[in-house]
Amino acid sequence: MLKPHTKKTLIRIVKKRGEKMSKILGYGEDALTLWALKQHPSKILDKFQDKTPISECLIFYRPSFGRRSKSNSSVFGEFDAILASRKNIYLIESKWDNLTKFDKDELMLNDAQTLRHEVFSWYLTHWNKKYYGNWQTFANEQQNEFKFKNKTIARNSLLARNLESVLNKLQEHCPSLSSDNIKNVLLFFHDAKNIPPTKTNKGFIPIPIDYSKEIEGNFITLLEGNSPK
Repeated sequence: MLKPHTKKTLIRIVKKRGEKMSKILGYGEDALTLWALKQHPSKILDKFQDKTPISECLIFYRPSFGRRSKSNSSVFGEFDAILASRKNIYLIESKWDNLTKFDKDELMLNDAQTLRHEVFSWYLTHWNKKYYGNWQTFANEQQNEFKFKNKTIARNSLLARNLESVLNKLQEHCPSLSSDNIKNVLLFFHDAKNIPPTKTNKGFIPIPIDYSKEIEGNFITLLEGNSPK
């Protein structure tokens, strides 16, 4: 692993030579999600009439709270993204038409996917800065309020540390946070010739994003080859 000063030296050398970064292409839902977060976050904000400038948004890409939502455990899965504006917090699931089967205009998420939105929303509305640095006290005081089938509240663990860090950053970024400010979003990436679904699970808002003009043989451009900064 390069030391920080070594990385800076290499970047200065590249700049001096006038070289550019390689073009980076990505495939699949993960790549499309990252592309949308970089190029089209306004599509999410506009859907909710959120006037927060893009430059003032905070985005977590694929934040993981345990890769699998196991029964009788505290892990509850991985979001495709979380976007925080000054107004709302958007919990995001992503699907695309190349791999997803859906019935006409309807696409339903599975129970594990919807459960993680419920669990994380609970943490968002119950976590308080008074517990900062003492997650165990929070877990002890709130465990009776944590009522999710086959789930336990996170204790002292990597999961708890990750949760505390993310929750603190989100609450700092969205001061008006309440249950009304938490929005569940389904991003659906599609070719222009495919009609995106308009119906999904209750409490989720589908947002279609047409990738047809920016995709190259099922690959999306994530970096154009700009000079490093």
